[in-house]
Amino acid sequence: MLGRSALLAATNSGGPPGFGTKYANPAIALTGAGLAVAFSPAGNAIAVAHGNSPYITAYPWSSASGFGTKYADPAIAPTGNGYGVAFSPAGDAIAVVYDRPPRITAYPWSSASGFGTKYANPAILPTNDGFGVAFSPAGNAIAVAHFTSPYITAYPWSSASGFGTKYANPATLPTSNSWGVAFSPAGDAIAVAHDVSPYITAYPWSPASGFGTKYANPATLPTGGGRGVAFSPAGDAIAVAHGNSPYITAYPWSSASGFGTKYANPAIALTGGGRGVAFSPAGDAIAVAHGNSPYITAYPWSSASGFGTKYANPATLPTGDGFGVAFSPAGNAIAVAHYTSPYINAYPWNS
Repeated sequence: MLGRSALLAATNSGGPPGFGTKYANPAIALTGAGLAVAFSPAGNAIAVAHGNSPYITAYPWSSASGFGTKYADPAIAPTGNGYGVAFSPAGDAIAVVYDRPPRITAYPWSSASGFGTKYANPAILPTNDGFGVAFSPAGNAIAVAHFTSPYITAYPWSSASGFGTKYANPATLPTSNSWGVAFSPAGDAIAVAHDVSPYITAYPWSPASGFGTKYANPATLPTGGGRGVAFSPAGDAIAVAHGNSPYITAYPWSSASGFGTKYANPAIALTGGGRGVAFSPAGDAIAVAHGNSPYITAYPWSSASGFGTKYANPATLPTGDGFGVAFSPAGNAIAVAHYTSPYINAYPWNS
């Protein structure tokens, strides 16, 4: 008879499409509500931003066995509830944003030893609570979505020295408090999800000069406050998780012209407000963390036709509202950060 590890490996390599049997919970649980989740680029670690000290928790990760023994907490922890987390593309740094000054903290990262000695804070801090964070694909910039004007703040980034001198604010700012931020895969655009219409704002991006002239708004806007945003791996689509039905909206994307004509809504809609969104690494699936059971919903995805027929819900659901979602870099696992203990659920995934 196959053991658990072998069964999971078999599921990952070719089981039924969608969610597999839930991985066991971490042996050392999170201390509060899971609000964001990220896998390291090598796929050998997973980090969760959450409520309650230490506000950021990380574990070794294996698609065969799931969560490993928790890494030691950072020597200098964030100062408030963690709302966003990201690894640098080289996997040598990790950043977390939260709801107290300095609102963003970054650390060197090693899969062997975990968190290193905290980088110095930026010279000019975000102006209020941080809710989303992203590194550019080249790893030479970092952006924070936050409350209070200018709502988005970006810095040059170096793993050797950390934060550089803040980029100039966009000439046309997002219209309100921002919750999510993403760079396009080519690193030539940046998008921000925010509270007030148009709910999503995008700009050309250059590591030399920062924000370019704002792209035109989508012709058909999301229906409520933007919470999460993601580009497809090919960079030919962009999706926004938001308040108000249908809770997820997606568009074709081009760095030359911006938003295309909105894709049709999913045939089976989400059951509550969309908060986090992610495309699978192969670009053939899209997942949304949201309010109301089942708390995580996934669909096949095609840049030609958009949302496919909804995947079956996981057999074991998250225990509360979903806030963050991520696919592993190999595309064989998916994790959702959620509001009720155990605060993080992970599943094998097969598209």
